[in-house]
Amino acid sequence: QVQLVESGGGLVQPGGSLRLSCAANGNIFSTYAMAWYRQAPGKQRELVARLTTGGVPNYADSVKGRFAISRSIAKSMLYLQMYSLKPEDTAVYYCNAGRGPDESYWGQGTQVTVSS
Repeated sequence: QVQLVESGGGLVQPGGSLRLSCAANGNIFSTYAMAWYRQAPGKQRELVARLTTGGVPNYADSVKGRFAISRSIAKSMLYLQMYSLKPEDTAVYYCNAGRGPDESYWGQGTQVTVSS
């Protein structure tokens, strides 16, 4: 059973930066693609960034050039570095581990609020 625990959320001013972390219970990165999703109030959960098992990243258009997804295999940690934050980035951010169409695990989420 994969377990994921996010941390690092908080309140930040527009234009600021924040780094989210996701701790996995073991070295799962060679087996599971990892991703960050977010869900704003009244909106559907959306993919923010994804990292393949081979370490290839891809991003939603709305965060390209501002966010960076990375991992530490040694620490079993996934990260999301966020720069130039905007109020529309406000959401609960979730860490996800996925394999195939039917296997998916989620963390509990961490709140990011971008406001002056």
